[in-house]
Amino acid sequence: MTDTSPAARKARPGLGRGLSALLGDSLPEAPVSADGEAVTPSGVRQLPVSAMAPHPGQPRRYFDEDALDDLAQSIKARGLIQPIVVRPHGHSYQIVAGERRWRAAQRARLHEVPVIVRELSDADTMEIALVENIQRQDLNAIEEAEAYARLIREFGHTQEALAKLVHKSRSHISNLMRLLDLPDSVRQMVLVGTIEMGHARALIGAPDPAKLARQVADKNLSVRDTEKLAREAKPAAARRKGAAGQGGNRDADLAALEGQLGDVLGLKVQIAHGEKGGTLTVSYGTLDQLDMVCQRLSGEKI
Repeated sequence: MTDTSPAARKARPGLGRGLSALLGDSLPEAPVSADGEAVTPSGVRQLPVSAMAPHPGQPRRYFDEDALDDLAQSIKARGLIQPIVVRPHGHSYQIVAGERRWRAAQRARLHEVPVIVRELSDADTMEIALVENIQRQDLNAIEEAEAYARLIREFGHTQEALAKLVHKSRSHISNLMRLLDLPDSVRQMVLVGTIEMGHARALIGAPDPAKLARQVADKNLSVRDTEKLAREAKPAAARRKGAAGQGGNRDADLAALEGQLGDVLGLKVQIAHGEKGGTLTVSYGTLDQLDMVCQRLSGEKI
C-alpha cells in the first residue's frame, strides 16, 4: 500500500513541475509482464491489450461512444501513434494515462499497443491522469472538480499547489470545486452533457437546483436565461441583498461572461465595456499560463 502520510507527501518533488517532470523519473528494476518474461525498462515497448487494466480512480468517467468509434477507426487505419503510460500492478499493468486510446484500440481489435512503463505512486498516478486529461481538455467540469477534490482529500494538496500543477488560477479550481455542492442529479447532468458548466454554476445557491436544472434542460435555456431563472427563484430579500452587493451598477451579464471566460481559460478575466467598445483583460501569473493562452487562441502548440 502506498504511504500517504504527511511526511511522505512532503518528500515528493514532482508536485507543481508538470507532466514531464512526473514522467521523467528514472525507472527501477524491470517489472515482469503478464506472461512472466522480464520487460526492459527503457523506451517504448509493445504490450498485449489484455495485459493492462484501467485505474479505478482515473478522473475521466464518461466516454463518448461516437468519439470512441471515430478514434477506433483512426487507430485501425493508422495504428496507435501515441503510447499509453502504464505502471506495474501485480503481474499485469495499470493504465496511468491513455485509457481512451486503450478502449479504442480494443474496438479496433489490436492485440498489442505501444506503452511506456513507469513506477509511480498513487499520488503521482492521480496527478499524471489529471494533468494529461486537462491538457487534452478531455475532462468535463465535474470530473475535473472531483479530481481536484480527491487530490486535496487523499494526498493533502492545497488549491495553490494544484493551480501550479495544472497551470490554472486558484480561483478556477475553487470555482470548479463549488460545483460539487450541487445535488448528485445536477452533477450527473453536467457529466453526460445534458447541461453545461455555465448552467450548473448559475444554479449554485439557488433553491431546488435539481428542479431548475430539469427546466434548463427541457427548455434548452442559455446560460444567461439560467442565471435569470436562478435569480427569480430566490426569495425577494435575497435578490435585493445580491443587488446591493454589486453596488447596483455592475452589469450582471458582463460579470457572468467574465466568469465563463475565466472558467474556460483558468485565469482571471476582466471586461470593461463602454459606448464605443471596451477591453478584455486576461491576467496570467507565469509564462506557462501565457503559453497556454496563446495556444488556445491560435489553436496550435507553442
